Amino acid sequence: MKGNNLFFLFLLFFAACKSDDKKPDAKSSNSIDAARNFIRAALDGKYREAKDYLLQDSVNLNWMDIAERNYLKADQDTKDGYRASSINMHEVTPVNDSTAIIIYSNSFKNDHDTLKVVKLNGQWLVDLKYLFEHDRDTLIKKPVINDTIK
Repeated sequence: MKGNNLFFLFLLFFAACKSDDKKPDAKSSNSIDAARNFIRAALDGKYREAKDYLLQDSVNLNWMDIAERNYLKADQDTKDGYRASSINMHEVTPVNDSTAIIIYSNSFKNDHDTLKVVKLNGQWLVDLKYLFEHDRDTLIKKPVINDTIK
């Protein structure tokens, strides 16, 4: 009986000391923080974590799946280059209190890209569609071209 009590105490102690494996909800305090968290996770190849900072719709999830597949196909030197790179924020343009456009690059490739970050239900999220479709977005004002062909 005494051995059973000792075993029970050991189990109780072990259960109390066990760390919780659940990851806290991914939250960003502002648009820049959301973009940085998203970009860093993607550069590190942590696409599940990057999806936590993503506006969840079918188009965004599809773009993330494509990006992840491309990352997995990359050679190890490229993956290491992305992981070791730093994020450069070039321009942050607040559109309104719940939308911002962020132009950034990473020190590995140094290609400028554009992200749209939106605040939805109190949480800042990356709308990845904007990266691929921003020329069709109404935030960009294009000059009207008059067709002279009649």
